[in-house]
Amino acid sequence: MTAPTTTAADEAGAEESSKDSDASRPAEEKGWRGVAAEQQDDISGQASVFLRERSRKLLGELLRPYRKLIAILVVVVVLENAARLAIPYLVKVGIDRGIPPLVDNEGATTLITVVAMVLVVAVGQAYFRRTFLQLSGRIGQDILLHLRRRIFNHFQKLSLSFHEKYTSGRVISRLTSDIDAIYELLQSGFDGLVSAVLTLLGTAILLLVLDVHLGLVALIPIPILLLFTQWFRKQSSLAYRKTRETVAVVIVHFVESMQGIRAVQAFRREPRNQEIFEEVNENYRAANMRGMRLIAIFMPGVKAIGNLTIAVVLLYGGWLAFHDAVTVGVLAAFLLYLRQFYEPMQEISQFYNTFQSASAALEKLSGVLEEQPEVSEPAKPAKLENARGQVHFDGVEFGYVDKRPVLPHLDLLVPAGQTVALVGATGAGKTTLAKLLSRFYDPTKGKVVLDGVDLRDLDEATLRKAVVMVTQENFLFTGTVADNIRFGRPDATMKEIVAAARAIGADEFIEALPDAYDTQVGKRGGRLSAGQRQLIAFARAFLADPAVLILDEATSSLDVPSERLVQRALRTILADRTALIIAHRLSTVEIADRVLVMDQGRIVEDGSPDELVQQTGRFAHLHQAWLESLA
Repeated sequence: MTAPTTTAADEAGAEESSKDSDASRPAEEKGWRGVAAEQQDDISGQASVFLRERSRKLLGELLRPYRKLIAILVVVVVLENAARLAIPYLVKVGIDRGIPPLVDNEGATTLITVVAMVLVVAVGQAYFRRTFLQLSGRIGQDILLHLRRRIFNHFQKLSLSFHEKYTSGRVISRLTSDIDAIYELLQSGFDGLVSAVLTLLGTAILLLVLDVHLGLVALIPIPILLLFTQWFRKQSSLAYRKTRETVAVVIVHFVESMQGIRAVQAFRREPRNQEIFEEVNENYRAANMRGMRLIAIFMPGVKAIGNLTIAVVLLYGGWLAFHDAVTVGVLAAFLLYLRQFYEPMQEISQFYNTFQSASAALEKLSGVLEEQPEVSEPAKPAKLENARGQVHFDGVEFGYVDKRPVLPHLDLLVPAGQTVALVGATGAGKTTLAKLLSRFYDPTKGKVVLDGVDLRDLDEATLRKAVVMVTQENFLFTGTVADNIRFGRPDATMKEIVAAARAIGADEFIEALPDAYDTQVGKRGGRLSAGQRQLIAFARAFLADPAVLILDEATSSLDVPSERLVQRALRTILADRTALIIAHRLSTVEIADRVLVMDQGRIVEDGSPDELVQQTGRFAHLHQAWLESLA
């Protein structure tokens, strides 16, 4: 038994913590909790119905474009199963009508005809099977291709707030194990179910047509099989749910450990991480073993019932044949049909497990696809041609958590072409201001205006062209140095890339690399130093040539020589554009035309660097402390 789908580890943890806390409550409180639990069960039941409807809606959307091909598939499956069911009957005809003429020396015409029909039917069955596999494979891969594109595109469109709360392990699960679960359903699930149902119904009818009494004997174990299958269905459902929960914990722990491998190794966390992994991995193994034990009971049980039925039919059929109540051909056909009859029970039970996994996957994928970006695209985008870069925060209020504003009320006008430095303690609201200007978030009140246009009225392409933000993360993608600089403007020529690198002073170290601009930077730029990665991130932003450039602690990872080099480049490049520079290093602030000192989301000082240094406010104290640190 496999577990192709996952649930969030935090959801599983929440369930466990709820159980633990419930165990320690007094009896009276448990009584009240019991009433609440019943109400919660009602809500959960309604939620389950909603999730199923949402999953069916998504499945319907995926299958709708292929309705005609699916109809053809159904016809092909019916023809294939009809051919398979016809073979035992032809064997019966061959034995009863083809062999007696041979014994009586009357020729083998009938037998040869029957054998030819068997060959034709066998070839037909193989042809229909091949047609089904090719067509179903094509439909399945087209659906999965469309679904992967849709999910990836949707993940990219979702707002930053979504990605900050949705773990990377869950993202990976959506695009891997959940897609695999749906693929398994499309590849073999429906085929197995349709074939099993047709085989069961067709075989039962043919058994009764061949001989009613012998057919009824052969069908006696059906109620037992149905009860056995129902038991397996319930138990395997619990086993699959547990498997999905435990594998989610494994994925989340593995992803977080590998993403934080530097911290893990730096703090010698490997033994403890290994202990945790051993524990969650053992839980996953135990959950899988439970499923395997269920299969080890169910599969042999079905075979045992089938073999006992064959033995009974052979004994009773032999007695009937001895008394000329049935022919030998009928008895042979019965035995062949019975071999086909009990295998579908296993197929149906396995389909249920596959369907359960795919249903869970569809629930999670449909949930993601129903997520709406908090920062939405305007219905009728405003035009912004040749942006100048004037920025206005007009009565802006914002908070990440309700009733805890980060920016209680902000009015700020930045003229086009002005370089503004934002300084202040951690948590003062500097980065939040930059995120609002980049429209990673929308203000809860007020508006952010660029050249007289509310950012909420600009489409994403226009906004991203006009406003670019460089952060201290300096994220580089796998590829060459040139690829990462071109990321800011995909249509840039090599000459423009070199010019951008030269403008910020990155060309010297780039030319010294083994393959210069064609050097592979490695995963997240791991082959480069922190300063080199930041310089490439600068070149990327400069190549994009925005009207507004935001530098959020963008020089924090640079050494002193590199920082001075960047500052010299910034004086030239920022001359004709609006810039917001967030920095704790006051050396970076020197190039600013204007300094804003922020405290608890408010601007408490505003002026040029020289003006503020001459005063006795916070910036003057920060400047004095910086000078003393240099000494």
